[in-house]
Amino acid sequence: MTKHNDKSADTSAAESSPGAAEPSVFTQTQTSQVDESGVTAVYIHVPFCLHRCGYCDFTLVANQDDLIPDYLAALKNELESTAADHAFHGPQSMDTIFIGGGTPTHLSPSHLTELFSLLQRYFHLTDGGEFSVEANPDGLDDDRIRVLKDFGVNRLSLGVQSFDDDCLRLLERRHSAAEAIETIQRCSDEFDNLSADLIYAVPGQSLRSWTTTLKSAISLPLSHISTYGLTYEQGTPFYRRANSGELRRQTDETERQQYLTGIGLLKGAGFEHYEVSNFAKNGFRCRHNQTYWQGRSYFAAGPGAARYLNGRRSTNCRSVARWIRSWSDNSPCIQESEDLNAEEKAREFMMLALRMIDGLNIEAFERRFGVSVRTLAGEAIQRHIAGGLLEYHGKNLRLTAEGLLLADSVVVDFL
Repeated sequence: MTKHNDKSADTSAAESSPGAAEPSVFTQTQTSQVDESGVTAVYIHVPFCLHRCGYCDFTLVANQDDLIPDYLAALKNELESTAADHAFHGPQSMDTIFIGGGTPTHLSPSHLTELFSLLQRYFHLTDGGEFSVEANPDGLDDDRIRVLKDFGVNRLSLGVQSFDDDCLRLLERRHSAAEAIETIQRCSDEFDNLSADLIYAVPGQSLRSWTTTLKSAISLPLSHISTYGLTYEQGTPFYRRANSGELRRQTDETERQQYLTGIGLLKGAGFEHYEVSNFAKNGFRCRHNQTYWQGRSYFAAGPGAARYLNGRRSTNCRSVARWIRSWSDNSPCIQESEDLNAEEKAREFMMLALRMIDGLNIEAFERRFGVSVRTLAGEAIQRHIAGGLLEYHGKNLRLTAEGLLLADSVVVDFL
C-alpha cells in the first residue's frame, strides 16, 4: 500500500534521476524547446512548534522560541540575497504565497506581524491570488487570526489529523476533537478557504473511527481536505517505537480500506479527488501545490525549504541553528543542489503529473518537452498498463483506481 504522508509545500519533487550511463533521448534541438515559465510562487518555512509529534520528520524546533528573533533576522538576509540575485525592483507579484512549517501560527501576534511585514518588502500577492498559512487548532486565537486577515491571508491549512480523541492522543497532538471543531467554525467566519489535514492508518484506528473523522470533516465548513497514510520515517520516535513493537502498524489491507473509504465519502460529499492525497470543493484546489505538481518554478526561503529556479533544484540545510548561523553572516546554507538536464525535467514532470487524478496530458507534454512519451518511458508505461495500474483516458495517461493505491511505486519508474 502506498504511503501518502507527503507535505507538498515542504518537499522537493524528486531525489533521484536517470542513470548517467543511459544515453539521453533528447537532441540539442529538443533541449531548447523545454519551457521555463516565470516565477509566480513562493514558499516560506517557519520551523517553530510547541511540540514535535512522534511521527514528524519535518524541519522544526520545539520549545525554542528564543530563536525566533534570530530566525526573523536571518530570513531577512536570505530574502535580501534572493532579491539581489534575481534583480527584484520592488516587491515581486506572486500568484501564490505559502507559509508552512512547523507551525507558523505558533509565532506570537507581534512576531507574525514582523514576519508578514518582512515578506511585504519582497512579495506582493496578485489580485485573486492565494495566500496560505499552515496552523494548528491549538493556539490559533483571535489575535493571531486578526494579524492573518490584516496581511491578506485568504487560505488556512489546519493540522487537524483526526476527530477521534484517542487517535489524537496517540499522534501526540495537543488539541481535542472538540477544540478542532470550534477552531474551524470560528475561522470560517473570517476565511472562505479552509483546508484540513487528516491522517489514517493510525495504530489501533478502526474503519469506524476513520469514517467518523471523515464525516465530521464533511459536516464542517471546509473547502479542501488532505488525507495521508501515517508513515514511520527513520529517525522519528514512531519509527523506533514501531520497530520495537510498542506501536503496531496497520496492515496493508486496513490501510487500503481506509484510503478507499476516504475517496468514496469525500467524493460523495462533493469533494473532487484531484491528486492522490487531496480533495477539494469546486474552485478550491490548492493552487500553490499545483505549482509543484505542474513542474513550474518557485522561490523558497527558511531552513529546509526547497526551491526550483531555472532548472536548478536546491534545498536549504535542515538544521535550524546552522541555517540561522549561516544567514546571520550572510552565507547561504544549501544542503543539496542539482541542475536538471532536459531529460530529467521531462521525467520529473511525468512523475508529478501522474500523481494528479487527471494524469499526464500527452499532447501538452510533447509540445513542452519536444519528445514523445513512448520514446521517453514506453517500457514503464506498457508494464504498468499490463499490470492494471495505468490507463489511457482520452488524451491523458493516468493512474487507475488500483494504481492510486500504489502511486509511489508506479511514478518512481518514470524517473
